[in-house]
Amino acid sequence: MHIGEICTNQASYCGRDETVQGAALIMRRYHVGDVIVVDQSDSAKVPVGILTDRDIVVSVIAPGLDPASLQVGDIMSDDLLTARVSDDVYETIDRMRLRGIRRVPVVDAAGSLAGIVSADDLLEFLAEEMGELSRISPHQQAHERRARQ
Repeated sequence: MHIGEICTNQASYCGRDETVQGAALIMRRYHVGDVIVVDQSDSAKVPVGILTDRDIVVSVIAPGLDPASLQVGDIMSDDLLTARVSDDVYETIDRMRLRGIRRVPVVDAAGSLAGIVSADDLLEFLAEEMGELSRISPHQQAHERRARQ
């Protein structure tokens, strides 16, 4: 299965010149814990970083800085892992695990933002897969009973 089939298509984003306070307001408005930082040209929104609620707490609030005076580009994580909509789910999980990353922007073939996939999205997908796998044995037993009659 491709990651584009399970990602959230409506990803919250902002530019790197947005204030940290403005990014926090976006997170609040959409009830999310991150915003993807994009460079926008024409209609393309190319992910260049990510800012999480934890980044704001650790980098701004804890040291007592003013979130209205800092820009997202000053504190965003720019060592960004992205996935293409056509990437395999299990390969994406492996890349996330190796990097210790819980949220990954998903991009289309042109590199423009198409969505986001989180560890929670992947856990839900895997739980559904495990549920389907658990149904094999009862079906097999019923099939054997019918075949023996």
